[in-house]
Amino acid sequence: MRFVICGVGHIGRRHATLVSRQAGAQLVALIDTRTELKTALEAEYGVPFFASLDEYLAKGPAADVLTVATPNYLHASQAVAGLQHGLHVVVEKPMALHTADAEAIVRAAEQAGRCAFGVMQNRYSPPAAWLKQLYDAGKLGQIYLVQINCFWNRDARYYQPSPWKGTLAQDGGTLFTQFSHFVDLLYWVFGDITNIAARFRDFNHQGVIEFEDSGLVTFDLVRGGSGTLQYSTAVWDRNLESSLTVVAEHGSLRIGGQYMDQVEYCHLRDYTMPELAPTNPANDYGAYQGSAANHVQVIENVVDTVRERCSATTNASEGLKVVEIIERIYQLKTS
Repeated sequence: MRFVICGVGHIGRRHATLVSRQAGAQLVALIDTRTELKTALEAEYGVPFFASLDEYLAKGPAADVLTVATPNYLHASQAVAGLQHGLHVVVEKPMALHTADAEAIVRAAEQAGRCAFGVMQNRYSPPAAWLKQLYDAGKLGQIYLVQINCFWNRDARYYQPSPWKGTLAQDGGTLFTQFSHFVDLLYWVFGDITNIAARFRDFNHQGVIEFEDSGLVTFDLVRGGSGTLQYSTAVWDRNLESSLTVVAEHGSLRIGGQYMDQVEYCHLRDYTMPELAPTNPANDYGAYQGSAANHVQVIENVVDTVRERCSATTNASEGLKVVEIIERIYQLKTS
């Protein structure tokens, strides 16, 4: 399965490295507007470098899959261009910054007869997969309350080296860039939400970003029960936690740790907690860290799906739904 990677920043390089190591996958080209990277990247990966997606599509080597790991605002247009060129696409989070743009990806995939994958790596975390299985098996009974807390550090060390991060038009907002995969986890396990209310604050990012650094969101679950999403990037120096707590008819549980990587509490009727596989370590970017490094499973799933050995773990329609939910939350901003 031949991959071309568009965008060779932190995450793009991770994709390129993992594709190079993946059995059944082959890296054939890299794309980035920073032409000063050309010599070093071609030497490191042994594949040609192109300064734009258009240049690659015009004269690059043949590929099967385009991975889009560029700034958020470019994801949708580049994914559509890849699909129209006959490529399957893998789109880093967020799939798009607007529902209409995400819908354009879904339409383009259907028209081209190609697959579009969203990168929502939390789904591959053992505690998250365990929670999904519990819910689907009815072990929780009626859901009463779901609480998601995402308290991270994203200060000037993260934003200032980037020309686009923190800008409203190109980044989109904290929920899009930092926490869309937690919104995805909520939707994946518990379904859609309604009756949304929200408050937004900017505590310590004035002059650094153009949107909120913290939010308090309440909602009802369409399938029954209520929930809260509390998030912040205003935590001093390093990440505090990502956690999900469930209070349900048959018991309660909590998945916690910095990256939702530990089952901290589980007390369910007639249920014995199994031994889970260890969670992958966090992506490490030096001064700050991201979520668990599950991109290798993403690439495995793409290869298997395109070869029709399994179904897409995160398809474009679900990626669209996450964009829609975040957009509905952000529509509640008064300024």
